[in-house]
Amino acid sequence: MNIAASAINRQILLLERDLGVTLFERVTGGMRLTPAGDALVALTRRWRSDERRANAELKQLQGINQGHVRLVAMDSHVNGFLPRFVGELNERHPRISLEIQVASTDDAQTALLSGAADLIAAFNLNPHREIHVLWRRELPFGCIVAPHHPLAQRKTTSMQEVAGYPIVLQNKALAIRRYLEARHGWLLSEGTIETNSLQLVKRLARSGNYVAFTSELDAAPELVSGALVFVPVRDKGADPQTVSVAIDARKPFPKIARIVADGLAAGMDADLQDVRRRAS
Repeated sequence: MNIAASAINRQILLLERDLGVTLFERVTGGMRLTPAGDALVALTRRWRSDERRANAELKQLQGINQGHVRLVAMDSHVNGFLPRFVGELNERHPRISLEIQVASTDDAQTALLSGAADLIAAFNLNPHREIHVLWRRELPFGCIVAPHHPLAQRKTTSMQEVAGYPIVLQNKALAIRRYLEARHGWLLSEGTIETNSLQLVKRLARSGNYVAFTSELDAAPELVSGALVFVPVRDKGADPQTVSVAIDARKPFPKIARIVADGLAAGMDADLQDVRRRAS
């Protein structure tokens, strides 16, 4: 930025004096926000979001779909429908700019409610009165295996049967892992592999040596190509997962965000149709 630290500090001190509150704590090695500072940052983000929304709505009154949309999506979307969706959006609506962050469902929900995101595409969203779900699909609970794995020939399987093979698990930040721990903690035995990388999970499953619990959407490209096979788990209480597109229910929903949301939903529907067509 080519701005001296002392100059920045002077501006902060002036702002604190004008507001009559302390925005930063001065600590060894730096500064950290006070509760008042956190509140000001949150307000500033909302103001910027409102400004972008107002500009977009003014453009729409002129018949122009133009503006900026901040999206939080999941890791699996990056290797699935998302690149295709971005290309199609740019082709059809070149004046809509898109900012995409990848996060866990918990972090996506936090970003939406704090004003850091306009739209989220997330797995297993918990009901929340301030979150409005625009689109939702159920995803059967199941596992992925290589075509040559013994379970690949099964129409369905059970947790007891899966327990007879080495398992690779996604980390505890994901709802599916928390579900497994809560209901099937006995699965987490010696020899289980745990990782925060979905790509590693799928690579290990493709080796034929591991079973991985995940959704059809997580592994859509590999399922469509035949590199992996999805086997539903039919145990009693094996509830389906969900994938949703959602917005902040407290805020207006501009047309450009609707365009992005509709494109996301169409992209995920297309992937699910391809996966299920391949399996049938």
